[in-house]
Order: sequence, then structure tokens, then C-alpha cells
Amino acid sequence: MAAEGSRRRPLKVGVQLPEIEWVAPWRELARMAATAEAVGFDSLWVGDHLLYRYPDEADKGPWEAWTLMGALAAITERIEIGPLVACTSFHNPAMIAKKAATLEEISGGRLILGLGAGWNEPEYSAFGYPYDHRVSRFEEAFTIIRRLLAGERVDFHGEFYSVSDCLIVPPGPRPGGPPLMIGSGGDRMLEIAIPYIQSWNAWYAWFDNKPELLAPWMAKVDAACERAGRDPRSVERTCAVYVQLPDGEGRPTLAKEDSKIVPLSGSAAELADGLRAFAEAGIDHVQIVLDPITAEGIAHLGPVLAELDRG
Repeated sequence: MAAEGSRRRPLKVGVQLPEIEWVAPWRELARMAATAEAVGFDSLWVGDHLLYRYPDEADKGPWEAWTLMGALAAITERIEIGPLVACTSFHNPAMIAKKAATLEEISGGRLILGLGAGWNEPEYSAFGYPYDHRVSRFEEAFTIIRRLLAGERVDFHGEFYSVSDCLIVPPGPRPGGPPLMIGSGGDRMLEIAIPYIQSWNAWYAWFDNKPELLAPWMAKVDAACERAGRDPRSVERTCAVYVQLPDGEGRPTLAKEDSKIVPLSGSAAELADGLRAFAEAGIDHVQIVLDPITAEGIAHLGPVLAELDRG
């Protein structure tokens, strides 16, 4: 019923699981995933971070993303699963492709592979990853990942990464691999990724959580497509949307200005109208960043999805 309803929606709706909002044990994460699938969400998303350091606060960190996504894939049947987004700096790129193919198998072809170059310097230094030349490192990693997942046998010897006669066997269940998504608005990142990706993603802070402020970002994607000789309509547009429920108390963030962002709130009908505005702005798929993010909070959005299913 949920899957049938989602096809009538003006856009797909996903939800991000907790990162550092609270330390959610596996049993609660599993309950959230089951709830999201039961009430009709289209996708589940996991942040790929290792450590957050806030001034004058205790260090915080989420569970490891790839392990968590594998577990989520094993206990769900319909809902799509993806990292929002996977940092290519945290693993050898050939190993990322191997992990992605394995996750594709576990999920039965439900992975959306979001990729990015990373940004949070403290976790790089704490875990011993180089922070320099992140876009150049991403370019090499992205080349290796996309080619391996497309089924190629790859020889690549770059400045930062090298693979020799590498291939992914067994391959995942979908010929050509999972859909690729880029989480960046940088000109160079778009130039690298646009010729190959299926989806582009924007974080809610980039556009102040307001659909009318997405236009400049969408124009950048359009321009990158045109430079690459690609129809802009062929790239799915996605974005995170910050939603607060009546018992929400705010979301922790590294950037002080982000704390001033006004979340989407209101009744089920009002929230549905707010999400429709993103569809009208050209967004095909949203990832809800929910406050509070609990199984009960996810269930609270069931009526919102039902409102959207009415058209």
C-alpha cells in the first residue's frame, strides 16, 4: 500500500536517521527503520561521519555508516537506503565500490550511492585521514568507484589512489550499478560528477530551508549539465528539508548560523503543503531531517505522507 501511494506523490520522501542528535542504540534504529517503511517513506538515509567536535561540548559521533546501512538493508524490504553522503576520503575507493556492491546485494538493489568530498576537518585529523586536496582526491576516487560499479576492469594510477586490474566480483544485482548521487554545489565538484550521476543533493542550510531559495543552486546544476552536453532534466534534484515537530527542541549544528534556520512545521496538511512547495521548485526527492528524530516522530509523519498521496 505504501509503495503504491508513493507513486502518486508529487515527490519522493525520505528520512535521515540520527547522527548526533542522540545516541540511538541499534534496537531503536531498527525500530525507526521499520516504522519508516510501515508508514510509507520512500527512503532511509544515514550520515557518513566519524566525529563531531563542538566548542565547549563533549565530543560526539555516530555509528559507522556502511555497517549500519548493511544492517538496515537486512531488516527492510522496500525502502531505499543511502548515505547522505558517503565521504570518499574515509575508505579506499575500490573498497567503497566493493561495499556498495555488497549493500546492493543485501538490499536487493535499493541503494542510492550518495558521494561527497567531506568537510569536517576534526574527524580527518582524529582518524588520520589527509584533509588536503579533497576535491582532487574525490575526482580520482569517484573515477574508480563509478567505473568499478559499472562493471569495468580498472587500471588507474593517480596521484592519490591506484588500482591494478581491479574489478568487482560478484557484481551487484543491477547492471551498471546503483544510481549515483553527488552532495555538492561546488563548481569543480559538479564538473567532475555531472556527466555520470543520476541525482544531485543540496543540504537544507544552503538554501535556508526555503524552496524559493533553491533556484540559484538549481541553475548551477543546469549550467553544469549544459557544459557537459547533458539534458538538465536527466539529473534528479534532491534536497534535505529540516522539519520540526511540536516537541522538537532544535538540532545540534556546527555552524552557529544554521541554528537560526526556521524549520518546516505545522499540521499534517501544512507540512504536506510545505513539501509540495519543494516539488513545485523542481525537487524530485527530499530527505527529511527531523526534530526530534525518533520512531514516534517518524510515525507522526505518516499522515503527512497520506496527505501527499492525495495529490
